[in-house]
Amino acid sequence: MFTQLHKDKQNNIINVAMNEFVKNGFDKASTNHIVKKAHISKGSLFNYFNNKKDLYLYLIDFSIQTIETMYEHIDFKERDLFQRIENIGLQKLYIQQKSPKVFDFLKSLSQEISADVQDIIKEKISLTYEEGTK
Repeated sequence: MFTQLHKDKQNNIINVAMNEFVKNGFDKASTNHIVKKAHISKGSLFNYFNNKKDLYLYLIDFSIQTIETMYEHIDFKERDLFQRIENIGLQKLYIQQKSPKVFDFLKSLSQEISADVQDIIKEKISLTYEEGTK
């Protein structure tokens, strides 16, 4: 199971996969490129995820969870605007260090044209987007 892998290996696969989807979109993303760049076998990838769509959905959920965790660490009651901006910046920096493509991946979701995932994207992202804009 993917979540039982060492965190460094998980993060490597996540970052490589996000990069592939950001660059090529869902339909053109290649699992062959992902396994090659992540230095894992294709069998391992499909042992962790049933197919490319499952991997993509995992990345969406991972990204949403990452952003929600960031929100939890921001003190929205902080009245000093500069202090709040600094806190948000530090949280974003922490995310960038761990998952450098997460913000690019989330942005790419709004431009995704694949019919296979468009409805799922709208369903999963809309609530997170609404909470984030509050």
